[in-house]
Amino acid sequence: MTTKPTTKKTVAKKAPVKKSGAKKATRSGDAATLARLHERLVAQAAEADLLDIACRTVDSPFGSLLVAATPVGIVRVAFECEDHDSVLDALAATVSPRILAAPRRLDGVARELNEYFAGRRREFDLAVDLRLVRGFRRSVIEHLTDIEFGTTATYSQLAALAGSPAAVRAAGSACANNPVPIVVPCHRVVRSDGSVGQYLGGTEAKQSLLRLEAA
Repeated sequence: MTTKPTTKKTVAKKAPVKKSGAKKATRSGDAATLARLHERLVAQAAEADLLDIACRTVDSPFGSLLVAATPVGIVRVAFECEDHDSVLDALAATVSPRILAAPRRLDGVARELNEYFAGRRREFDLAVDLRLVRGFRRSVIEHLTDIEFGTTATYSQLAALAGSPAAVRAAGSACANNPVPIVVPCHRVVRSDGSVGQYLGGTEAKQSLLRLEAA
């Protein structure tokens, strides 16, 4: 009895299909779609008078800055060390919970800040909303723009400008809690002995701003 030899069928293996490019294209397409939908949401919220605070982040020499604005003007500029989420929670509690990330609505603010950090801008042409400060503190904050680019004033001089020469400590407290730093230049106020004093973004950030303006 003879046995027939068995033959093995050879199946050609298919080359693996590379999908990474397609996946990347899909992801970028999804991101673009989400961005368009978000912009539409922002526009609809504004039209329906449901957007009370628009916000975005802006890069700076000392980290990411959170910028928040109401229809009146910039209500808050926050340094990274303040914890942006905590700042937004505080705005929701004190101003309005109707907050949306709306970068395009704050493009002008971002542009002026970038020009300032690049040394191409000496003053800001931006509206501010000082609703977070009241009384003597507000008077102090309002006089900060009297201090010109590249110059400094002491806390005692600022207190006198605000109408209370003896309220030096209160003037210092107002500057240390300025809700719109950089745009409203509390970094230009120093102590009588020449030391920089307290600053919401930290003394290193304050020194950096003073060096930037002295250049």
